[in-house]
Amino acid sequence: MNNMNNRARTRGVPAAPRRPSAAGGMPVGKLLISAAALRPAVGAVAADWNETHVFNPTWPPHAKLFHNAQTITLAVEMAAVSLWELWGLGPANRSRLRRATLCGGLFWLTQVPAILFPGTAFVDPDHPTQPFSVAGIPINQVTIQAAILAPLRGAGYAAEARRLREVP
Repeated sequence: MNNMNNRARTRGVPAAPRRPSAAGGMPVGKLLISAAALRPAVGAVAADWNETHVFNPTWPPHAKLFHNAQTITLAVEMAAVSLWELWGLGPANRSRLRRATLCGGLFWLTQVPAILFPGTAFVDPDHPTQPFSVAGIPINQVTIQAAILAPLRGAGYAAEARRLREVP
């Protein structure tokens, strides 16, 4: 009777035994979503906290405020909200999981339409560190999101949603 959840018990059918999570009992889905949520925060600081952006003397204060400071703080705050929804106090549930997954991806979702604005580019002309290509596809912020981070969040969501269903 110990290995049955409430739903199975009401039907008289034994539930499948719960499988332990990987990483020493840590929920794998939460870890995947956390990694994907932290990437824009760490990446924004790493990419912009240098002489090409924050310390660039040719950038006017308004550009530094809205391109640098706001972008960096948005990425950090969205990651913090995502992590709070995943790991914060209170019961874990599907609503918190959805919010965590969404907040972890909103920063990247803004980059997709942002490249459509007039005069935008993935690299600065003063510091033309061109993204490399794989099979003719340039590797940049958007392709990293599409190829790595979105699938990571999706896999994390699926794994954690499954784990939430298994918890009695």
